[in-house]
Amino acid sequence: MPAKEQKEFLIKHGENNPIFSYNQTDFVKDKIAVEVQFGKYSFVAYDLFVKHMLFYSGGKINLGIEILATKKMQSQMSSGVAYFEGEVYNVMRQGRNSPPAPLLILGVEQ
Repeated sequence: MPAKEQKEFLIKHGENNPIFSYNQTDFVKDKIAVEVQFGKYSFVAYDLFVKHMLFYSGGKINLGIEILATKKMQSQMSSGVAYFEGEVYNVMRQGRNSPPAPLLILGVEQ
């Protein structure tokens, strides 16, 4: 739903002061979203299980791409940074339909 319709819906259902919020992604072109994430693991989980799914279910994208450091590169970074191998494993553990959006997870290293 567009933001204006969301606000109207919330007001109609008793929310007097809806708070405007939004999600954005690093790049979107030809219905492909790209997130480059060298931050903490919680940000990657949010990207994979919230942002890509929202954009996909809203018809904004057909594919989400997440670019992460590999374990080798991550070992040279600050603590708590997510790494490619671990996040691929996390997605595989969730099963085929979670997250319910087509994803490509890429690992990069120096």
